[in-house]
Amino acid sequence: MLITGVLIYSVVTHIPEGPKSVALPELIGAGLSIFVLVGLWTPVVGGLTSLTEIWVLLYCTGDSWIPIIAATLSATLAMIGPGAWSVDARLFGRKHITPPPM
Repeated sequence: MLITGVLIYSVVTHIPEGPKSVALPELIGAGLSIFVLVGLWTPVVGGLTSLTEIWVLLYCTGDSWIPIIAATLSATLAMIGPGAWSVDARLFGRKHITPPPM
């Protein structure tokens, strides 16, 4: 949920400046955050969100720490996968990594 808040915050802070200031990659990131919030297609959406935040970091002006943190959290989420209460867990089952027997 933290990544969703960060991505939506980055869009909402630019709204008072006018519609031209809200860049396309920030809107894409906020849209992808809805999928992250419900836990649908978590590895794919996490990777796309990470790439989108790198795009924001490279091509948009403003505070550079927010896209760095959002890209890091999104990449981490893509590697970890969905939580127990996510839509992915209900659709595909929760995968547990078990160590091999000794």
